[in-house]
Amino acid sequence: MTKDISWLSRTSLLIGEKALHTLTLSHVMVVGLGGVGSYAAEFVARSGVGRMTIIDGDVVDPTNRNRQLPALATNHGESKALIMAERLKAINPELELTVIKEFINPGMVMTQLDSRPCYIIDAIDSITPKITFIKMAWENQLPLVSSMGAGAKVDPTRLQVVDISKTYNCPFAQQVRKQLKKHNIRRGIKVVFSPEEPVKESLMLTDGKNFKKSAYGTISYLPAVFGAVAASVAIRDLIQK
Repeated sequence: MTKDISWLSRTSLLIGEKALHTLTLSHVMVVGLGGVGSYAAEFVARSGVGRMTIIDGDVVDPTNRNRQLPALATNHGESKALIMAERLKAINPELELTVIKEFINPGMVMTQLDSRPCYIIDAIDSITPKITFIKMAWENQLPLVSSMGAGAKVDPTRLQVVDISKTYNCPFAQQVRKQLKKHNIRRGIKVVFSPEEPVKESLMLTDGKNFKKSAYGTISYLPAVFGAVAASVAIRDLIQK
């Protein structure tokens, strides 16, 4: 059955039919559907990518509403993955979508990477699960772009796409680098980060749930811009292959 891509006419006008066709045949995995990942997933879906896998085991919390696409006053406690799945299918009803409502663990990562996605967007905001995913993707030679810390920053014009080894002024990236070095991974990971000096006073301690012991304050637009940049990296890399 021929897919209806008439809704992508403006995209085709910009990138051409061949590149658009490449996107319709591509499989993009988005891991983490918070402030960064939810917007990244939406932009990937709107680009015309034909197959997606979205992974997140969390539910909407009231504090998510300042920055996360699925979070509303009317859906507290509901699965972020299911909310995003409904939204993505409403954007593109023909999207081949796999929804994983689980928190990251090594066994689950290996199972999901067996599908050999064309590109992975890592928007995980907890160190241990993030390192697991990056390490396994790297070992399996799967293209990946990883989001560093979107908290404690306010200027969206400062974002950069660099190798992990080139990051600075980002406490989250510093932790990621430190943990990756234990696995002898010092470079070769493409990341989105901001060199803006972090607002350190915005740090708060958390209950440690889901491998997260602390968090920084956030502003509404910054995680969304991180998500947009990460999605753009995946889309541009796919159509330039």
